[in-house]
Amino acid sequence: MSYVALLHSIILGDKRRVVMTDLRAMAERLGYLAPRTLVATGNIVFDAPDKPIADIEAELDSAFAVTFGRHVDIIARRGEDWRGLVASNPFSAESEADPTRVHVRVMRSPLHPDVLEMFRAHCSRGERMEIVRGDLWVDFGGKASESKLPGILTTKRLGVGTFRNWNTVRGLRDMLSG
Repeated sequence: MSYVALLHSIILGDKRRVVMTDLRAMAERLGYLAPRTLVATGNIVFDAPDKPIADIEAELDSAFAVTFGRHVDIIARRGEDWRGLVASNPFSAESEADPTRVHVRVMRSPLHPDVLEMFRAHCSRGERMEIVRGDLWVDFGGKASESKLPGILTTKRLGVGTFRNWNTVRGLRDMLSG
């Protein structure tokens, strides 16, 4: 079975970043097969026996702390669930027009749709948000860096999750085997 795992952050402090070869080696030590990374994005795709996602996340979290000396939240999905995430993009036309303007915050625990109301007032540049299958999709309507939303949509407010832009989301889908 194929899995996708996303690191919340690949900066370890003191301007050190996680080297993707080290991340792949960590996955191999866990017994995961054919680990592959998408450039230096903090994402890894691998094959492993079918097991609960929470177990995969716990194994990765623990191994990461031992390997890199710091805790980083890692969110995992089965390959078929990742394909479903890609297919559920509520802003597909906008994504194809400009893949950098649409992001998804992939959540460890699904968000309830009511969460959106807390943040709509912060959509000051025409941003749009939707929760699909528990993940938060945002069409920034332009550069995400020019929006106030990323600084507001934090782990403290939403729970463990991490943003990825449409280019990365598609790239990971394309890396999945079978």
